[in-house]
Amino acid sequence: MNEIIADAGQGLRHVFIRDLVLNGFIGVYRHEKEARQRVRINLDLAVFEGAADLADSLRNVVCYETIANSVRAIVASRHVNLVETLAERIAAMCLEDSRVRSVRVRVEKLDVFPDAASVGVEIERHNRHI
Repeated sequence: MNEIIADAGQGLRHVFIRDLVLNGFIGVYRHEKEARQRVRINLDLAVFEGAADLADSLRNVVCYETIANSVRAIVASRHVNLVETLAERIAAMCLEDSRVRSVRVRVEKLDVFPDAASVGVEIERHNRHI
């Protein structure tokens, strides 16, 4: 990320999810519309933590479990043609929480080419509501 995602001076916490592998309908070709494919998703969120005491309570943080479950729902919801579209949907979901200042989303298709580990896209989006 160009923006610092963990910075005590700015009150930013880095929340991340690494290597979430899901099966989804993604791609423009017929065979991609007929069978699920493995996709790997990585997220990095810059989260404003503020000065409030967390009180060791889940409600006071951006919860990575909630984010992971939302990503699962997005992937399972319907076919998408492009990894770019999937990445944009995931980024938009993350930015619905006003505490999220920015998000980087990487979406990789894992089984496209036998001689490549993955293909995909990485995007970075900023919260425009701040």
